[in-house]
Amino acid sequence: MASTSRPDEASVERLRSHLRGVVITPDHADYDSARSVWNGAIDRRPFVIARPAGTADVITTLAFAREHRLPVAVRGGGHNVAGFATVDDGIVIDLSAMKGIRVDPVARTVRAQGGALWSELDQETQAFGLATTGGLVSSTGIGGFTLGGGIGWLMRKHGVAADNLISADVVTADGELVIADEEGNPELLWGLRGGGGNFGVVTALEYRLHPVGPTVYGGVIFHPVERAGELLRFYSEWTRSLPDELTTMVVFLSAPPEQFIPAEMHGRQMIAVACCHTGTAAEGEESLKALRDFGDPVADVVGPISYSALQGMFDASAPRGIHAYWKTHHLPDLPESAIDTIVAQAAAMTELFPLSAVHLHHVEGAVARGSSDQGAFSHRDSRFVLNLLGQWMQDVTADSHISWVRDSWEALRPYATGSPYLNFLGDEGSALARAAYGADTFARLTALKKKYDPTNTFRLNQNIPPA
Repeated sequence: MASTSRPDEASVERLRSHLRGVVITPDHADYDSARSVWNGAIDRRPFVIARPAGTADVITTLAFAREHRLPVAVRGGGHNVAGFATVDDGIVIDLSAMKGIRVDPVARTVRAQGGALWSELDQETQAFGLATTGGLVSSTGIGGFTLGGGIGWLMRKHGVAADNLISADVVTADGELVIADEEGNPELLWGLRGGGGNFGVVTALEYRLHPVGPTVYGGVIFHPVERAGELLRFYSEWTRSLPDELTTMVVFLSAPPEQFIPAEMHGRQMIAVACCHTGTAAEGEESLKALRDFGDPVADVVGPISYSALQGMFDASAPRGIHAYWKTHHLPDLPESAIDTIVAQAAAMTELFPLSAVHLHHVEGAVARGSSDQGAFSHRDSRFVLNLLGQWMQDVTADSHISWVRDSWEALRPYATGSPYLNFLGDEGSALARAAYGADTFARLTALKKKYDPTNTFRLNQNIPPA
């Protein structure tokens, strides 16, 4: 790779004069806020942050990066745990000003620019009682989430977000605008459905929409952590016969200081089951009856709820600036010994409260019925996705959180497939990124990379090298 040529002030001014958007340099009052990302543990200092107003600005910015041989980071929502949306001594293409969203309620599609967040997309689509599979934290950007697969509350009925991507506008490393859809460049569309940001800057995404909301049936049921083993054994069997309309996840967490939680339980470890049913309230009530009848819950806040509110249910647990270190597994099943290990590792998390957590997502349904032919998103045959979230604020040392995540990941590795879920994967190196796909899919992706980015300009991601 050629060495970086730091742009001088005159070069930056020329870039600024050619953009409709904003150019931010280290002397700018907004530089520190502009360079920060969701994960506060990431602290990088780019030479230049370009905030394009449209696709032409992206093309111009990439030409500037080529001229000065600058490493390029692409930012949508900036929510990636690995911190790939920023870079030291390079240029950030920050799409956050590109938020245009257009819903076609007749065709049931939505087209959104790459800087849109899920809360913004949902606000537009829910006006028509429509939605597509989106993030579990509403401040997540649509782009990175979708390109990495995208598991969410609608996945068991409608597939992951990538399954619902029907076209995308992509600016390649050499500045060409390519439209990827089933009619034109279908192989690129296949790669974008799970291949991450390896092929270019995705300036717009078009999704298939489904009738959802505005009211769904869902919420959270909280149990004392002492019942965790019993609850997980019940959950493992109960999830085998659920309708596709019902998506659930188990969470080990610190009890929030909410009125529906008894005051003496605030801050204590609990186990909860969060759920979303997209059918009628009566169907939701029937599908969740066995879960709600199980044990003696500390709190049950399940019922009719707006889909948008459900989408934001975990926002408070993931504030911007939180420091985060995650590791992830696909679990083909939950045997007794795996349940015992999860419970033991969650117990070791107690001293790391209040922000660390364990998430166990039940998948199957429409996700499992998908195939490698429709997109690069892989490992659809696992019943569960496990995410170990070490999270802390700046005044807390990181070592204990990181050690707990790594120890827990190792302890659970005998029960896992060996393949991570891409969107929960940190900056862990090429071997795990490769394992996220499997050999055949990875080989196909490297060939696609060679065609669209032969010099690996877009390497700040879970990188796929050119074949």
